[in-house]
Amino acid sequence: MTNENHKHTPRETLLTITDLHIEAQSGGGWQEIVKGIDLELHRGEILGLIGESGAGKSTLGLAAMGFERPGCRITQGSIVFDGTDLTQAPQEDKLKLWGSRIAYVAQSAAAAFNPAHNLIDQYVETAVLHNVLSEEQARADAVEMYRRLRLPDPEQIGFRYPHQVSGGQLQRAMTAMAMACRPDLIIFDEPTTALDVTTQVEVLAAIRDVVEQFGTAAIYITHDLAVVAQMADRIMVLRHGNTVEEAETAQMLSAPQMDYTKTLWAVRELCHQPKTFAKAAPVLKLQGIQAGYGGLPILHDISLEVPKGATVAVVGESGSGKSTVARVLTGLLPASQGQLHFDGQVLPLDYRQRSRDTLRHIQMIYQMPDTALNPRQRVRDFLGRPLEFYLGLTGKAKEARIHQLLEQIELSPARIIDRYPGELSGGQKQRICIARALAAEPKVIICDEVTSALDQIVAKGILQLLERLQEQLGISYLFITHDIETVKGIADQVVVMHKGRIVEQGPIAQVFSPPHHDYTAKLLASVPQMDPEWLTRRLAERVPGTV
Repeated sequence: MTNENHKHTPRETLLTITDLHIEAQSGGGWQEIVKGIDLELHRGEILGLIGESGAGKSTLGLAAMGFERPGCRITQGSIVFDGTDLTQAPQEDKLKLWGSRIAYVAQSAAAAFNPAHNLIDQYVETAVLHNVLSEEQARADAVEMYRRLRLPDPEQIGFRYPHQVSGGQLQRAMTAMAMACRPDLIIFDEPTTALDVTTQVEVLAAIRDVVEQFGTAAIYITHDLAVVAQMADRIMVLRHGNTVEEAETAQMLSAPQMDYTKTLWAVRELCHQPKTFAKAAPVLKLQGIQAGYGGLPILHDISLEVPKGATVAVVGESGSGKSTVARVLTGLLPASQGQLHFDGQVLPLDYRQRSRDTLRHIQMIYQMPDTALNPRQRVRDFLGRPLEFYLGLTGKAKEARIHQLLEQIELSPARIIDRYPGELSGGQKQRICIARALAAEPKVIICDEVTSALDQIVAKGILQLLERLQEQLGISYLFITHDIETVKGIADQVVVMHKGRIVEQGPIAQVFSPPHHDYTAKLLASVPQMDPEWLTRRLAERVPGTV
């Protein structure tokens, strides 16, 4: 299936943004967040947008569709898509474009799906609503797209509901849905954020294939420099709503001109010295854990320990059982077999049987801040509730502690404390989730992809903050992630999971040094490099049918 009605020469200009200014509501007034940006995109071209959280990347990406984010308004400039200025176009005309000729792949898949409908019905609705395919054709096309994006059991996974698949699988299902109409322009807003490294290779390859095959243009928003190196023809660097610099990808990677861009390149390296631990009693211990959902086994004989003051990373592909381990530890999913120990005592498998003090000492930071924060509550409410519930703080003492927590995560209390989630960037929302976990003053924090939504500068600051807290308070972390580079930068020990089993575990230097377990070797080989040709070489070198 191709866009027969919209075939043009590859270098024809599809989108032109000129002197774009956007304001956002802030503290009862309006503040300019996009400050006169110019942008040009050709058919079949991918433009990479990078920059820190709050730089204006997502706001600009949505504006390229002629869409104003809630609480935002376009005050000046033009957005010309295939000859039509979207700033002047009637809403009815824009609605016809959205989903058919212009598609959007959001950062948080969980917030993009209707939880009451299964995946394939939502895919079919997109294609049928825009008169691209019949229902029968759309169902067949969905299965084929699920297969291309390496979703498990592509013939049946579409009949699952959003909550019945992993975060990475849901992100791929959303990418598939955006491609249903084979649009002229796709806005990718961190589309591989929730994906493990092996799945990421497949998704990146599929996105590139679609762009090349159908002459689709794309704006690729990301904080991952190695990913944008594989995808973009050109890179535009944003900061505080301004363009810092723009250049062809190879030139930008090899010779950035501006100091800020050079700083982005430099922060990729994390300096962590793994610690060694005497064989003392661990703060947290799992023995022979088995667990599953609705009779379907997910975890098989899981045993691991978290030493006091240590960071133990759990890595593996989407669906390997990493987040299920977290749910078992928090008691949200009681294990069917095995034992949990906390501070030398047997820990009830069900959270409802645990004391308030035990609940306080094991906190969790969730993978998706959009679904973890109530959109009707303010920042002060998110942080104030655990302070009251666990520590009994009220009045001035509670207010002072909220300010301290916000300062710890490098957010201005005066600017942030009364905001709602909809007024925060993705990175800011995740930092609020981190502060909420810290509010309980726990002994163990389970970190489920806590930096996946953050740009590299903010992510590095968060990881350094977690390490400082660990040194000061002796906190232990179980750090669940698909980001191998982050593991190398923060972990003392690593647990490698595959299909619900632990295939390898030990000190990080041991596990990540040759000889590797075959699966560990596959994970390490799938980590993108700061080389525009890395993905091409990776796809050419692998055995057909494997990652």
